[in-house]
Amino acid sequence: MANDKYETDKYAGDYSDSGLMSKVKNAVKSAGLSVVYQALQLFYIAKNPNVPMHIRAAVVAPLGYFISPVDFIPDIVPVTGYIDDATVLRSALGAMAQWYATDDIKQQAKDTLRQLFGDSAVRNLD
Repeated sequence: MANDKYETDKYAGDYSDSGLMSKVKNAVKSAGLSVVYQALQLFYIAKNPNVPMHIRAAVVAPLGYFISPVDFIPDIVPVTGYIDDATVLRSALGAMAQWYATDDIKQQAKDTLRQLFGDSAVRNLD
């Protein structure tokens, strides 16, 4: 699913719902709305009881990678700090988007962005 060079499986233990929401709130300026939107779609895929458990479990590692400040390119590195996170999230979402990133999942992610950052945050997504 995610790019093997990032070895995202070891980051599954870094995942938590509260950790993700904290990262979303703090990373949007550095990572950008599209990266945060991808993370939120994966979050809602993982929360969806209609998605098979093995798919829901597979989402945890890429989200843990996003949350972890210690990864392939540390998040504190200006400009490039979130490139690896974006690659991992895009790979994970791309692998399951066709079947699991439904319109409802996308709407939930947009609603969360709207609640956190206002209506302007969702104008140019998708």
